[in-house]
Amino acid sequence: MISFGNLSDHGEHFAVRFEGSDTKAPLVRLHSECITGDALASARCDCGPQLQEALQHLHREGGLLLYLRQEGRGIGLYRKLEAYLLQDQGLDTYAANRALGHKDDERSYQVAADMLEALGIQTIRLLSNNPDKQKQLTMAGITVESRIPTGVFVDADNRHYLETKVKHSRHSIDVPPVRKEIP
Repeated sequence: MISFGNLSDHGEHFAVRFEGSDTKAPLVRLHSECITGDALASARCDCGPQLQEALQHLHREGGLLLYLRQEGRGIGLYRKLEAYLLQDQGLDTYAANRALGHKDDERSYQVAADMLEALGIQTIRLLSNNPDKQKQLTMAGITVESRIPTGVFVDADNRHYLETKVKHSRHSIDVPPVRKEIP
């Protein structure tokens, strides 16, 4: 584990380095903290399964996990839990954030670029379905050689959430259609 000080947002983010990575363009996963998904196995999102998949990739191939302390797309844990209550009343994840006075996504990946620069890394292969991560890293001066998609971890509980991510933020995932059971 690698800790950082004096990052652009003054947050407590960290990296985990896995041995065996391509030194010219290491595989990198930017993972935004999701206590409910990462630690409590929430069925509302796909964060926990994405983190586990990324760890498996990184154990096999090497690279870096950048764990970004940006809970709830940057609104924080308590506001995220308030957004959950609004989602229970029928709002999607983005509408709930807006109803609380927040933007759809308040994360900045400048801090990830800061971390990579501190590690002397200018070119990466990005493990992500989120095109905004690539865009922000590129704008911050990091070369993204390729973007490798993560798996699609869909179930009845998170289907609407995943469909909303595709619709609102152009995540590059194929949410499979609902199968109709034949009685």
